[in-house]
Amino acid sequence: MIPPLNPLHVFDVAARHLSFTRAAAELRVTQPAISRQITTLEGFLGVRLFERDRHGLRLTSEGEEFQRQIAPAFRIIANATTSVMATGKAEPLKIRVYTTFAAKWLIPRLPSFYVAYPNIKLNISNVVTPIDFEKDKVDLAIQFGNGKWPGVETELLFKDAIQPMCSPKLLKRTRLVELDDLRKVQLLHSHYRRADWPDWLMAVKRPDLLTDVGVSFPSSVLTYQAAVEGVGVAVGQLFLLRNEIEDGTLVPLFNAPFERPMAHYVAWPKQRPLGRKARSFIHWLKGQIQSSLPAQD
Repeated sequence: MIPPLNPLHVFDVAARHLSFTRAAAELRVTQPAISRQITTLEGFLGVRLFERDRHGLRLTSEGEEFQRQIAPAFRIIANATTSVMATGKAEPLKIRVYTTFAAKWLIPRLPSFYVAYPNIKLNISNVVTPIDFEKDKVDLAIQFGNGKWPGVETELLFKDAIQPMCSPKLLKRTRLVELDDLRKVQLLHSHYRRADWPDWLMAVKRPDLLTDVGVSFPSSVLTYQAAVEGVGVAVGQLFLLRNEIEDGTLVPLFNAPFERPMAHYVAWPKQRPLGRKARSFIHWLKGQIQSSLPAQD
């Protein structure tokens, strides 16, 4: 038979201190709460465990024998807990991100994370396919979509605002003032963001400008690099390309940003509670994103 474990733990602490007051202080409860737990245990066992005399609290003979036998079990539990927690602290936080998000936003800011959380190690992987937390050994993922995935908790990071942009090199040799000027340049496409040009042209009511002429790249990173080199015009993600826009490497065109009805989210499985390391990363991530957003008037 196993007695109720909380009263059993209280007894072990009280027997070690031979004081309900000191036991209450260690367990951060009141002294009457200690007395109630001991009474519960004594009722279960059918014997008295403590007695009071003129010298104070002492164990009965039954209490001494009971404490002698259960104390090693609590030491084993404490040692096992310490060992498991130490292993958890050494394990890196596993994060799945998109390549573009990692290259254009996350990696340049990682030094500040390690300054804020020097004891947390990160293991960062990138795959374009949607995360499957049951199959993938990942703690957190940056996902793109509507934020409604079965079995997944999410928090919004930033919305997907897009706009055509090109390099100053291209602007020196090509006039790009009117929308019709797009007919004179190569339109650059990313394989995984094939809807960017159609969505943006539809938003400005010029779907007729979408043609089969253009260059397609297997990733957004390569598409944006081609734009930087003056190959043509790409539809860029304004949030992720803020550094390039601010330093003049890329120039947004036509003063017509478009916010798509999707966004980037941080996601984790519902059935797995967030650990301390994951909560710390999300806190840092949201703080960095907030400081990256343009100031509101």
